[in-house]
Amino acid sequence: MPLDERIITEAIFDEYALKFKSSLDLDVAIVGGGPSGLTAARLLAADGFNVALFERKLSLGGGMWGGGMLYNIIVVQEESVHLLTDVGIPVKRYKDNYFTADAVTATTALAAAACLAGAKVFNCLSVEDVVLREVDGAKQVTGLVVNSSPVEMAGLHVDPIVLGCKYLVEATGHAVEVLKTLVRKNDVKLNTPSGKIEGEQSMWAEVAETNTVTNTREIFPGVYVAGMAANASFGSYRMGPIFGGMLLSGEKVAADIAKKLRG
Repeated sequence: MPLDERIITEAIFDEYALKFKSSLDLDVAIVGGGPSGLTAARLLAADGFNVALFERKLSLGGGMWGGGMLYNIIVVQEESVHLLTDVGIPVKRYKDNYFTADAVTATTALAAAACLAGAKVFNCLSVEDVVLREVDGAKQVTGLVVNSSPVEMAGLHVDPIVLGCKYLVEATGHAVEVLKTLVRKNDVKLNTPSGKIEGEQSMWAEVAETNTVTNTREIFPGVYVAGMAANASFGSYRMGPIFGGMLLSGEKVAADIAKKLRG
């Protein structure tokens, strides 16, 4: 049977339109496709919620892709191993509480598992702003403003479009891009000691790994922080190429939001 290029185009357009339209009113929007965002997307979608993940880059995985300094092996600790093995990622005990996995296997498996669970992934889409509303007398984030990443990179003056969400997960890593935009453009206070983004401190893996999970919480009405964005928001340390805390942060934010959504 001959191939018709027009039908190929039609199939892409129709299916993408369905995918996007089904994301106009989300239970959860996750910004950032690193290990915490992918884990949260998988668990929330598996729980039956309408979830979409937005990644600025073409590829998913965040810092996990490169392991440490492009040596593409990752390290996790025992308490987080289940979040890899649950999606079929082979893990090896290195010694004591240190386990290793292939970084490419880990990132691709986490991404595939999120999609197969029902999460919708939009790569090359940048979140350039949020939607604020007054809810019960207080400001709350109720949506996100997205644009094409190539448009953003080229600096073109092209208006964005808007999607609604009940909760937004800020998982953009060290940059905390969504929170920075929220604070810069609006007279709001965050749920941090100073009411602002506290900023990331230097390397201290042991403390950072624990704090990544501890700091995973609602930082502003409708907005949760996860992964390295949680530590950068609350002034904790960076942890380098160990990813257990990132995975556990994704698990925690999924559980916390699922509880809220169920009421």
